[in-house]
Amino acid sequence: METIRNWLLPLVLAAGQSALLWPGLGPDQAPGLPGLIGVVCALSVETAALGRRRQAPVRALAGTLCAYVLGLAVWPDGYLGLGTLVALFSVAVRCPVPVTVRAVAGAVGVEWLLAAVQEGLRISLLTMATALSAYILCAGLGEARRQWLGGRLTAARRLAGAEHARRTAGDHERRRLARELHDVSAHHLTSVVVTVDAARRLKDSRPELAAEALSFARRTGTETVAALQRLVGLLRDTDRPGPGATSAEIEELVAGFGRLGRPVAAHLPGDLSGPAAEAIHGIVREALTNALRHAPGAAARVLVHRADGLLELTVENAPPRAFAPQDTGGLGGGRGVAGMRERAASAGGELTAGPGPDGGWLVRATLPDTAGPRHPPGPEWRRDVLREQRLADPALALTAMILPVVTAFVTTEDWPEPTRRASGADLLVVTALLVLHALPLMWRRRAPVVSFVAVLATAWLWPVAVAVVPLPSRVSQFLAGGTLVEMLALYAVAAYGQGPSRTWPAAIAGTFGTASVLTATASADGALEGEPVGGGVVVMVIVLCVLLTPLLAAVCGAGLVVRRRRLRMLASDDFALASSMWHAERAAEAERHRLAVTLREAVLHHTASLVDLAGQGRLDDVAATARAALAAMRDMLHSLDDCADPADRLACADPADRLAPSPTAADLDTLCRALGAAGRDVRLRGLPEAARGLAPSVHVATYRIVEAALGAGDHGPARVSLRRRRGTVHITVTGVPLAVVGPVAERLRVQVAAGEGHIALEPAGNVRVSLPAGPVPAPVQEVSPSPYA
Repeated sequence: METIRNWLLPLVLAAGQSALLWPGLGPDQAPGLPGLIGVVCALSVETAALGRRRQAPVRALAGTLCAYVLGLAVWPDGYLGLGTLVALFSVAVRCPVPVTVRAVAGAVGVEWLLAAVQEGLRISLLTMATALSAYILCAGLGEARRQWLGGRLTAARRLAGAEHARRTAGDHERRRLARELHDVSAHHLTSVVVTVDAARRLKDSRPELAAEALSFARRTGTETVAALQRLVGLLRDTDRPGPGATSAEIEELVAGFGRLGRPVAAHLPGDLSGPAAEAIHGIVREALTNALRHAPGAAARVLVHRADGLLELTVENAPPRAFAPQDTGGLGGGRGVAGMRERAASAGGELTAGPGPDGGWLVRATLPDTAGPRHPPGPEWRRDVLREQRLADPALALTAMILPVVTAFVTTEDWPEPTRRASGADLLVVTALLVLHALPLMWRRRAPVVSFVAVLATAWLWPVAVAVVPLPSRVSQFLAGGTLVEMLALYAVAAYGQGPSRTWPAAIAGTFGTASVLTATASADGALEGEPVGGGVVVMVIVLCVLLTPLLAAVCGAGLVVRRRRLRMLASDDFALASSMWHAERAAEAERHRLAVTLREAVLHHTASLVDLAGQGRLDDVAATARAALAAMRDMLHSLDDCADPADRLACADPADRLAPSPTAADLDTLCRALGAAGRDVRLRGLPEAARGLAPSVHVATYRIVEAALGAGDHGPARVSLRRRRGTVHITVTGVPLAVVGPVAERLRVQVAAGEGHIALEPAGNVRVSLPAGPVPAPVQEVSPSPYA
């Protein structure tokens, strides 16, 4: 299908140009045999260049310009050279604005140079203006198309990101919940274990520590039960956990660690809030808990410094004391540093941890200061936003004004003698009127109604100028040529306005206003076509209204159709985005509910028993129960990590699934049939010929690539084509716009790079992959039947 799109238009242009060679269809003077050969060569070069206009638009433009020069050289009267306009349109669609501007300048320069060679140094002003208008118009339309495709690509990126979030919502929620549970286990239960173990070791020399340890265990156990019950309640709630941490809560956390008998110093701003404060709270809690676990009694320091829109967090502790116990194995959840890195990454920062210069431990994190002062976007940002609009609308406005202006300069000299010829001053007035009439088109997208009203208002300057300057009434023909401005302004109201209810009144006003202005201009000097003004004015207004009504109605209808199509596509994108977000929230909610049940059954009853045992004064049982609660928490955390890690996800699957062999390229037919059964039109071409004799790794890579492209989240029709040529497997998947951007595109690039292949992701939604077929196994064995068939 893509090949047809590339070559259909060039072939049609070549056929149309060739038709002019037939007698009676083209100019009277046909080219001779050498000219015919030159025309065929020019058409061949133009067709070949246009066939590559999507892949190499600038080279295609250069090729069409060469063909245009050759064609005009051998057949000046009959060679059209429309391929140059098509190539320039492709340049504007696929290249940045500076490249497009240089391409327009080059094309116009070639056109003017050819005109100078043919007509001499006195080039026709009309020829120059026509060429300039045509090239600028093509570039402007191409720029508008590029903006539309850019908007669609942005929407595709959003949908791809939402689809990726939907697929990974469960994993992200498991990781987040694992961090929350690790905080509870590390901060509360580890403190109980360390304190009770110290009291047990020193009970002979310091028996008073036992009572203090039991009191601490009871108090901390009660806090842990309350925290777990609150967490279970939040997990069962459909809403996310409540407001985040602040500076006061971080200071209270540090003070709580200080009450455990270790010197902790803290220096931090008093206005921390938002995601950065939440991340700092979690990192500080984890870092101080690790210090309590591995260096009990050692001094610690917490420092938060704000600079250049960043928050720099430092948590460091001194080396462990010589008499401090070091046997603390099994207390942690095994994800301390990893959890801190995840917290920093979730807030958009990064974290490092390692030994300090004095033998202690040093944790550094850099986070964006989301609560800091925000600076409004500067002039550079505004220029970037307006840069994309600087060619499309000005191109249309220039085209709408330049042709009537040039016509005014050229044709007034040919008016018959009874009609007063326009002087230079009159021509300047006409030029100013035409420019003012078309100038509001510059704002036709941002303010369509205002632009349309301004166009109608500036048109009434024409009869005023005829009566005051005075101008000859025949200048009304220039205003008639300028009605293209009214059409473009009305189209903008229909396409970018507020719906049909506001558009049809504009169409009626445009029809009656344009007819009235033309009639008033033609009769402003007291005569209408040489006859005295009378009832002919009313007749002329009615006739013009009848002529303009179908034209402006068609323009209005076209704008409404475009508006409806655009709104429908936007609504479809919004619905798909909302659907993905809804499914992501449901997946996260399911994980929260599942974990709430497990947490209540596995951990909460151990912690409640710890409180009861502490109240009974059973120190040894308190230590055993605290360790049992930590072990249950650790097992739960490990199970969450295993199921969240894609590499270990098979371990959580059914044993029968773990024994299934890897899919192969032969299973693509089953995959496409399954998608078809689900309601999606997916067609496969090229099996089994392309898959015969492939290396096993290429089999798996082919399947995974097609599976990832089709599973990106698109719901429209798709086509999968496999082709094998010269030891290379060519995979083409079309109709998958969500697969060419976002996480799916990155995964495809990684998969193709692993197979030492090449990939091309086209904005139209096409994925093209080339993989080496690999060595053929010897002897060649038949591909085993797929377990998915």
